[in-house]
Amino acid sequence: MTGYLGSLLRNARSWARLVKRDVIALWLAARDPRVPLAAKLVAGLVAAYALSPIDLIPDFIPVLGYLDDVVLVPLGILLAVRLIPVPVMEDLRQRASSRQKPVSKWGMVAIIALWVVCGAFIAKASWNHFAIHP
Repeated sequence: MTGYLGSLLRNARSWARLVKRDVIALWLAARDPRVPLAAKLVAGLVAAYALSPIDLIPDFIPVLGYLDDVVLVPLGILLAVRLIPVPVMEDLRQRASSRQKPVSKWGMVAIIALWVVCGAFIAKASWNHFAIHP
């Protein structure tokens, strides 16, 4: 592909590689003693969510399914990166470039738990709404 569309695709692929690298860097940051506690918490949450095999909003839901991947994860990355000292983040990015993408089982457990809690809340609200009260 040439022209504008080809350029757009190349930029999108490049951006996706940088996001993947930064997610791995945040996964490393959550375990790094040089990273402040607040940054570790944000980095850990963002990495756990981004590396979880289950999305909060499934991708098959039109528009919303990809909204979390295209908006929430990059915003979380931006916040976490701002909280991490620049030299530390540069080192983490360099280390992340040579690592394989891990899978966050805790992120998956947290998302499943959130779905269960939401389901229980909806079930309780529905039960109360449709129950026959004497």
